[in-house]
Amino acid sequence: MSAAPRPYDHELAVLATMHAKERVIAPLLERALGLRVRVSNGIDTDRFGTFSRDVERTGSQLDAARAKIAAAFADTPDAQVALASEGTFGPHPYIPFLPLAREIVVLADRASGLELIGHHASPTTNFSHAVVSDVGAARAFAERAQFPEHGVIVMGVIDGQPAPARALIKDIRNTEDLEYAVTKVIGMCGAAFVETDMRAHRNPTRMRAIKRATLDLVRRFRSPCPVCAAPGFAVTERLAGLPCSWCGGPTLAIRAEVLSCSACGHRIENLVPPTTADPGQCSDCNP
Repeated sequence: MSAAPRPYDHELAVLATMHAKERVIAPLLERALGLRVRVSNGIDTDRFGTFSRDVERTGSQLDAARAKIAAAFADTPDAQVALASEGTFGPHPYIPFLPLAREIVVLADRASGLELIGHHASPTTNFSHAVVSDVGAARAFAERAQFPEHGVIVMGVIDGQPAPARALIKDIRNTEDLEYAVTKVIGMCGAAFVETDMRAHRNPTRMRAIKRATLDLVRRFRSPCPVCAAPGFAVTERLAGLPCSWCGGPTLAIRAEVLSCSACGHRIENLVPPTTADPGQCSDCNP
């Protein structure tokens, strides 16, 4: 990676984070692009939404990242480049009972108008929760969640649903802290909602995913458009509809990848192997 030209040699890039994401983002972007990454300490990124639900995120994952970038530029007027990352966690769209983590890392250059987005999506996540009525159940959940290397949070519960407005305890460092928090919340609510802490500095698995999204950002930067040479000519869309090998009808399987340039609009559609889909992916042959 270090052998390629560094387009931003010693250029300041301000990163909007409160959760130590610079640990994985800064070394990669300095080595690959030459950026001198500095954390914008004057920004409360929690105001754009928290995983613990005490501050609801408005808009999409990308909207939140762009809001962080706008705040970073406002906080550091001399910066040409700003960076932000945002994650989402939830059920896998196609595989039942499997969680899916999605990370993006966004780079914005306000001099050129360039915006690049690195992506990483994977079921490799400890994202989970449990409603517990005793300390033993909370300890068992925490062990499955890889606590204390990975953090957990404890919040109130109403009708089986998380109620952070009732109680919310973060930064639980050890078993004694966990037992105290769970006992306190159970005393208030009759049960406690225990969940993995998805903040990057309390979740090494998520931090590794942010690193992979940053690597994807670098790959996209190093993929110039064949028409205008702007960076970022990469896969922006995957098209479903691969024909079923039995009936020939369209399936949910991917038939093509679309590469496009945000600068000039050039677009290429590449077919992906195989040429037909397994009938198990066909709604007609395997309803």
